Amino acid sequence: MKNVRRLGAVVIGTSALALSGCETAPPPPMARPAAFTPLGVGAPYLSGDVIGGRRARVAKMRAAKARPLSVYESGAYMAKLDRELRLQTAGIGLDVLNLGSSIVIRVPATFTFDPGSSVVKPQTDATLLEIARTVKTNKQTFVDVLAHTDTSGTPQGNQALSEKRAAAVAAYLAKHGVGRARIASRGYGESIPLYIPDVEETQKAANRRIEIRLVPYTG
Repeated sequence: MKNVRRLGAVVIGTSALALSGCETAPPPPMARPAAFTPLGVGAPYLSGDVIGGRRARVAKMRAAKARPLSVYESGAYMAKLDRELRLQTAGIGLDVLNLGSSIVIRVPATFTFDPGSSVVKPQTDATLLEIARTVKTNKQTFVDVLAHTDTSGTPQGNQALSEKRAAAVAAYLAKHGVGRARIASRGYGESIPLYIPDVEETQKAANRRIEIRLVPYTG
């Protein structure tokens, strides 16, 4: 709980906190640095429009015959999804961020990629599979996959690497049952770090992250 308090308003809730009332303690989450920079959950890229624009994404959802949520359904639907994700990922070491208008699952790169690689590691299948199972069954959401790197290497190389990583996770979700019409991906390279500068390896590891943003599909 000490680490959770340190994250404060920047990271809204963690999987460890979600199980604080359970009798059986979950495995300790992955150790994270004490505090993030003030980027927080108010960063514009987290609250902006869905990747590719809402009009184009809605057209794809309609073509896939997905039923949109009404304005009245949206709040309760996302609250239920938030609870499911916290239970599904409890004890793994991921962050589930409820931004009100969307939910972001923040996945440290240690769970997905080796340094410099865009190939999803076999040992991370269980982590991404848990996410895919929940996202698959909650079909009335857009799914944005966002990838980031640390500042090692060149900006151009990091941009290309982040795009490949975002596409790899998007392909993984699609392979495990998440409708392709729901998914889009984008790489941000080193442009939106959580830590400035990222000198220590723990800071670099936090900057090398995947974020899966779920936005209600309201037509």
